Amino acid sequence: MNSEIEFITLCKGKILSNQSITPQEAEKIINVSDESLQILSDAANEITRKISGNLVDVESLINAKKGKCQEDCSFCSQSAFYKSGIDTYKLLPADTIVQNARLSKEDGVKSFCLVCAWRGPTQNDFEQICEIISQINDKVGIEVNCSLGFIDESMARRLKELKVKRYNHNLEASRSFFSKICSTHTYDERMNTNMIVKKTGLELCCGGIIGMGETRMQRLELGLDLAKLVPEECPINILVPQKGTPLEMQPRISLSEILRTIAVFRFLMPKTILKIAGGREVYLSSEQEKALLGGANGIITGGYLTIGGNSPDKDFEMISRIGLEA
Repeated sequence: MNSEIEFITLCKGKILSNQSITPQEAEKIINVSDESLQILSDAANEITRKISGNLVDVESLINAKKGKCQEDCSFCSQSAFYKSGIDTYKLLPADTIVQNARLSKEDGVKSFCLVCAWRGPTQNDFEQICEIISQINDKVGIEVNCSLGFIDESMARRLKELKVKRYNHNLEASRSFFSKICSTHTYDERMNTNMIVKKTGLELCCGGIIGMGETRMQRLELGLDLAKLVPEECPINILVPQKGTPLEMQPRISLSEILRTIAVFRFLMPKTILKIAGGREVYLSSEQEKALLGGANGIITGGYLTIGGNSPDKDFEMISRIGLEA
């Protein structure tokens, strides 16, 4: 155990000296004993505080178009392939989305993300989204992010012109595990969209989901690929099994594996906003502070795409209680 602590300290020192750890060092870190896990979390927290300060990035989102997605992602109740029983709707009216953005700003939330369940927008859908963004800019004045699936370079440039700050397109899972969760598109297609986002100057939000049956090494593999993209933000979602989906009966991932993953992702992406997202309320419950004191420095508040979440006032109170700022 003492040698593990020494190794964690050594790797932390490299990060704080603006160096990167190697994949081999990352593998050694993610496999430290449970007895050293708190030391690892504390080291990740120290990296976060020294590089990014005490600020927690708080974001809300709206499911602007829900369900009937033509992709077969096995974790997702919005896929048209599965009988999940969720309510579905087409793209919401502009005034509904603008009002949600206004309420988010009044709650003290920093950014507002438009999310749509489809492979990618048709040109008509995209024009409607652009008009909605323009209205949010004019009437609300909150930072706007988007998650619209696969987009081309012209769409990305248009979003940039509309002052969209960040585009979300998660890798979801490691390359070696991806075919087990999706067959209607490839890992490389996701990578390509992320490269388009980077090329056009939009900030990149790219993360994944843990707890889908992948191994610890596959979580590390995902982290290493994410680190190569150098995303400004990385959401870490934890699978909440959804009725009717292939992963409905997937066993729960342990708290220690969640905290281990967050800490190692911080070592791999020291300057990235690590956002603990879907599933945090379910899995971490009263221990959500451990994530924000173990490498994470961002949250999504007010609920997710198909499941609820903490209210903004509850989240802001939690952030304040542990001595951080929002």
